[in-house]
Amino acid sequence: MASILVVDDEVGIRELLSEILGDEGHLVLMAENAARARDLRAREQIDLVLLDIWMPDTDGVTLLKEWASNGQLTMPVIMMSGHATIDTAVEATRYGALEFLEKPIAMARLLSAVRSGLERGRLMRNLRPAACVSSGRGAHYRHAGNPGGRIRGTRQRTRRLAERRAA
Repeated sequence: MASILVVDDEVGIRELLSEILGDEGHLVLMAENAARARDLRAREQIDLVLLDIWMPDTDGVTLLKEWASNGQLTMPVIMMSGHATIDTAVEATRYGALEFLEKPIAMARLLSAVRSGLERGRLMRNLRPAACVSSGRGAHYRHAGNPGGRIRGTRQRTRRLAERRAA
């Protein structure tokens, strides 16, 4: 069972995602804004974050940047939005987002992204802490058997996919 933080200002979205992910056996924590997300992130062990981009207090990309610059991006983050542009999606991946989901989110797409994110999180936890290098724009993880870094490759694939969808 994984601990998943859902951050979205829309109560209906939070409840729907919580129900779907709970049915999959995950523990779901919910935050209605960035302030609550910060609090839960500080108090709980989070395995994955589903983070909305447009929120009233602080937008999701700003929160993602904050976590990355403070060395707190220790879990995969999947961005969500119904209004974001391709530029926003690319910016989010530059700062450490694993993936970008457009609302309304198809259940199969959600579950696939969550599985992928949790697997990525397992890989991140297995890497030595000394192998994490912060560039100021998110953490890049290096592994002795993969000098290029597995996370960076995923970001590049996500960017290419987002660009294809926009075309």
